[in-house]
Amino acid sequence: MQNRNLEATRSSGAPPSVELTGARLDYDGLLLFDSLSLHLPAGSWSCLLGPSGVGKTTLLRLIAGLEGAASGSVRCSDGFAAAGRVAYMAQQDLLLPWLTLAENAVLGRRLRGELTPADTERARLLLARVGLEAYADSRPGACSGGMRQRAAVVRTLVEDRPIVLMDEPFSALDAITRLTLQDVAAEFLGERTVLLVTHDPLEALRLGHHVHVMTGRPAAIGEAISPPGDAPRAPGDPALIALQAELLERLAGGSGEAPA
Repeated sequence: MQNRNLEATRSSGAPPSVELTGARLDYDGLLLFDSLSLHLPAGSWSCLLGPSGVGKTTLLRLIAGLEGAASGSVRCSDGFAAAGRVAYMAQQDLLLPWLTLAENAVLGRRLRGELTPADTERARLLLARVGLEAYADSRPGACSGGMRQRAAVVRTLVEDRPIVLMDEPFSALDAITRLTLQDVAAEFLGERTVLLVTHDPLEALRLGHHVHVMTGRPAAIGEAISPPGDAPRAPGDPALIALQAELLERLAGGSGEAPA
């Protein structure tokens, strides 16, 4: 019954593909990107791994329209701008301490004057789905870091945007809760255009249709790996374990796919 209720609150409409082309960006003379390009296929998950400091978060912010580049463009296949159609989840939970978890989950829609009873219902159903039903009316200060992270994931799902950008959304969670949240995100973002930044190769392989590695200075993005089967994939799948070794090799700079 709960799943049917959740399904009824979801919006329809085909998401666009997103194309980042020729991005150049530097900070204080340090060239971060130069002619960097990335294609995010419509309605699928793209995952991005890379060493800390390579520019993964900056790339997310650039696609979201929160960061400017010296050159390059971000275009959607339907001809409309990505700005205003993106749900962006940062590494920090960014929950407002004076609001409850349920109120935080619908804050974006409330601030835009878009909040409906269906949104409130959706938020509470999703909070229950991630194990936070008893804390829906609690404030963040009464919750652990992992609980706040789960609430932030719910807020991203409630936004119901065609393009979703997530920066290490499951990093604060224990192993079992992490798998559960991955499953929920895969279910409810299965028809969205998603870019997930993660440091966990197995997480990328469980969830991604296209898994990229970003390395070097200026950064380059290697050819995508496409794991077999439907997401979320079983973490113990031997095919994923083999691909995990390939990803680790690329991250270590041993594959030749991208500069070290």
